[in-house]
Parts: sequence; structure tokens; C-alpha cells
Amino acid sequence: MKIIKLSAIDSTNSFLKELERKNDQENYTTVVANAQTKGRGQMHTKWASEPYKNLTFSTLINLKKLKTSHSAYLSFAISLAIFDILQEYDIPNLKIKWPNDILSGNQKICGILIENTISKHRIINSIAGIGLNVNQERFDNNLHATSMIHFLKKETSLDALLQDIVKNIKCYIQYIELEKFAALKALYLQNLYKVDIPTAFKDLNGHIFMGIIKDVTDQGTIILELEDESLKEFDLKEISLARA
Repeated sequence: MKIIKLSAIDSTNSFLKELERKNDQENYTTVVANAQTKGRGQMHTKWASEPYKNLTFSTLINLKKLKTSHSAYLSFAISLAIFDILQEYDIPNLKIKWPNDILSGNQKICGILIENTISKHRIINSIAGIGLNVNQERFDNNLHATSMIHFLKKETSLDALLQDIVKNIKCYIQYIELEKFAALKALYLQNLYKVDIPTAFKDLNGHIFMGIIKDVTDQGTIILELEDESLKEFDLKEISLARA
């Protein structure tokens, strides 16, 4: 795989997107930075990471036939790829928080931002931006974050970990290329945080309500069973978990 290492950059996603725009890059080209000055997360949030301590990287994924109507499967595949690697390192109490954060207990250990290039209702390629907390020991108390070193009690090689993750992303993308959508979704739901458990959610107005996660659609929206036992569909712009 082609890995481009940078000392510092505003955003690895933005850098790789511009690189691909200028010249077609080989599949799974990965840009990794020791420091990101403008790392981005879901819904325009910022991803803060201590320089030289964590993995902040973006990987280009060229796709053959993924329809935009199945866009959620990219999120399923990438989050599961990282989830598996963290399991191999014996990180405890792992769950995937909808849509694709990775938690240990109720603390975030990894964030993912996926940006797609679309043509004629198909996703031509995607850039998966990943921030994984590895060797950072202290976090702002407001972040509810953790890292691998908290559990392993020793530093982890960033280079070896990066290689493992990108290889596993390749493996999970095969689910998509072979159209094994049902198997991929089953694995995702099996490891989804708070699935089938009454949970507090917050809407755009700050209103707190209870719901039970019953499903995630092919487009990535979430299906909740509400207190009156009705089912309602929400997207990421409409609601968030009130806690965790």
C-alpha cells in the first residue's frame, strides 16, 4: 500500500482529496500526519489529537459498484475494521456508537469521517478519515475520551498499527464488493452501542426523549422505537445520544 507521511497538515482528508483531484491515486493510498491543525469529525466537529501520540490518517477507497442507496455499508465496514483490530489488542468493552465512533465503555477511542465522491447514483470513491487515540495519556475532561495506552500500559507502534488497520479495511471492503450486505449489517448491529436498550436521545431543540435502537438503514439513518411503541426514522442531523 502507498503511505504518505507528513509532519503536520491542516487535515489529512483535505490533503488526500486534493491529491486525488490532481492525479488519480492507487487504491488504499493513505496519508498519515504526526500533527493535524484542523482535524474534522462528524457534523463539523473538531478532532483534537496530541501530536506524535496518536494515529490521524486518511485512506482512499476506490469502489466498483456501490450505490448511494447503500452508502451506510462503507461506515459499517470501516468501523468494523477498526473495531476488530482494537479487539486484537484486547481493548475492553468495545462498541460502535452510531454511526461510526468506536467506544471503550462510554468513552470515545476512535472517530471516523467518511467523504464520498458520487457520480450517477454511485459512490466512485471515498476518503475515510480516522482519528485513533493510541499513546495519549491525558484528555480534556469534557471529551469523554480514552486511548489504548490506558489499557495496555505501554506505547503501541503507530506504524504497525496503521498497517494492520488499512489491511483490515481492505478485508471489510470485500464485503461490499461481493455484495455481502446482510452479513456486514449483522456484524455492525451485533456490536452497536445501546442497540435494543432504552436510551436517552436529544433532538435539535435540546429536547430529551427515550428510544430504543432497532435498526440502521442502508442509507445510515437510525430506526428508533419510541415510548408509544411506534417506529421512527432519524438521520444524524436530527438527533444524537444524550449521553456518551
